[in-house]
Amino acid sequence: MMQSRLLSSFTLRGLTVRNRAVLAPMQMYGAVEGVPRPWHHHHLAKFGLGGFGLVFTEALAVERRGRNTYGDMGVWSDEHVPGLKALADTIRDSGAVPAAQLWHAGPKASRQRPWEGYGPLGEAEAKLGETPWQPVAPVPEAKVEGWHRPRALNEEEALEVAAAFGEGARRCHEAGYELLEVHAGHGYLVHSFYSPLGNNRQDGFGRDRVGRMRFPIEVTKAIRNRWPAEKPLLFRLSCVDDHDENHGWSIEDTIVLASRLREVGVDMIDCTSGGVGAPPTLKAVVRPHGFQVPYAERIRHEIDMPTMAVGLIRHATHAEAILAEGRADLICIAREALHNPHWALHAALELEGEEGYRHWPPQYGWWLQRRQRNLERLEREAS
Repeated sequence: MMQSRLLSSFTLRGLTVRNRAVLAPMQMYGAVEGVPRPWHHHHLAKFGLGGFGLVFTEALAVERRGRNTYGDMGVWSDEHVPGLKALADTIRDSGAVPAAQLWHAGPKASRQRPWEGYGPLGEAEAKLGETPWQPVAPVPEAKVEGWHRPRALNEEEALEVAAAFGEGARRCHEAGYELLEVHAGHGYLVHSFYSPLGNNRQDGFGRDRVGRMRFPIEVTKAIRNRWPAEKPLLFRLSCVDDHDENHGWSIEDTIVLASRLREVGVDMIDCTSGGVGAPPTLKAVVRPHGFQVPYAERIRHEIDMPTMAVGLIRHATHAEAILAEGRADLICIAREALHNPHWALHAALELEGEEGYRHWPPQYGWWLQRRQRNLERLEREAS
């Protein structure tokens, strides 16, 4: 039978993954001083066993002040390398390719964990040992009332943060990760530099679109100086600031930025949206299935650049259609994977029937395929 597109392999630079199902980076808020705990190993291993071809760590802060919360993982120190290496080994042993995401929370730093309110840290948290710290941003303006007022980075400091992304890439390589992504969306530091909603500077990191794009370009250059040429580099971009596309950064702007990023070493765009202001994950807005897929489709077709689709993609047949229609190259799953860690294995059965068991670990598939045949025989005899 013909193999489904979702379950086919994909190659980027020197890396080939077994299928196109990707476990998205998701912050779990359980690290201590940036270091993963045993819980993180159990959490990520089940997605490799569950059939995902590429499994991301959660976002790794490149500076200590770049954390969103006290529970975020980090890569700001060489001391983080052993723990990250052990986690990469766990992911690889589960059958998936280990991938890492670099990130700086910027103006959204010094926050509570989501289930604690996701607001700015204050006196109550300080009494419990989680003292607020000073966020940094392109401009000294809080984008939501009540948030901490960030301190604006000067040009020299902005270059120092870009260099920190490069050092984070070096550490991820030393830890054995095979693919790297920069989180440059959702109102975090990189996004806040290129978005006109986050940046009204009048220096070399502002003024116009070219100036605002300088920071993500400097970040890319710093990473490519530390990240091997054979290893892929992705960027997660907020392709629009607002879904009416008339407010802030637009998809046309993203196409220009994506083209420039490709010139300096980015291989694929992970297409998301929004985030300057309130966290998009907490907005009470109902979105249709696959609401961000059009951004991936447009970039892929207009500049012939590989893309990854995200955003309420829940069903295997939907994922398969996105790929088969040429709208994206990879499918990124987040909360649906939390609901069903075996999403990719179940997708194989949904798309290929009994033949889909060939994608399962033999420790599972050998038994379950025989059980399935027995159940089908019992149903025939009962009828």
